[in-house]
Amino acid sequence: MNEKQYVVFKLEQEYYGLDIMHVKEISEFEKCNKIPHTPSYIEGILNYRGVVTPLINLRKKFCMPVKKNESESQIIIINLEDKQLGFLVDEAFQILTINQNLIEPSPKILETNSNKFIEGVAKMQEWMVILLDIKKILSENEKKTIFEIQ
Repeated sequence: MNEKQYVVFKLEQEYYGLDIMHVKEISEFEKCNKIPHTPSYIEGILNYRGVVTPLINLRKKFCMPVKKNESESQIIIINLEDKQLGFLVDEAFQILTINQNLIEPSPKILETNSNKFIEGVAKMQEWMVILLDIKKILSENEKKTIFEIQ
């Protein structure tokens, strides 16, 4: 089959997708412990099922306005390089099976250093899903900083 499953989530009014193979689970918002002297997109750490889990606010990471009421957000728990991370998103929307024929490569205009994490755009009937490469959302230096927290 030429299909792949993605966890689709919203930030603002846009839909984004993460390869389901990296997603461990989806959780309701939890308050986290703040860590001083960390980048602003790192909300802090959670004790998630006994594992110290850094929480990344994808709105901040993607330079979007901060949501006023974060308690309405959700957390997508992912595995990245054998580490557990949480991504704070507005809403985990659904699991979607996407035929690879519906995926366009990332437009050339988006291929800047800050957007290398976009692997493509899935054209659905009435909307589009920006597909993210989970391994490239964080730079190597950012991963090093975050993994030192754990």
